Amino acid sequence: MAKKSSTHHVTYDKKADNWKVIRGGAERAASRHDTKAEAVKAAREVSRNQNTELKIHNQDGKIAQSDSHGNDPFPPRG
Repeated sequence: MAKKSSTHHVTYDKKADNWKVIRGGAERAASRHDTKAEAVKAAREVSRNQNTELKIHNQDGKIAQSDSHGNDPFPPRG
């Protein structure tokens, strides 16, 4: 079994004309949404629950924003 990626992505699917939340390396989307805002909201919840990084892409595929919800290699000192 392949190791699970520690990153979730919000990307636009041109063929389906919707936004999807997908874990890095996965073949199928975890969820699909009509708007980017809905997809980001769902992805943040999943990412927080699974302590993963979150990469939010623009419609052209470029990464617009990154959030860390765990597995941060350099956490700030408290």
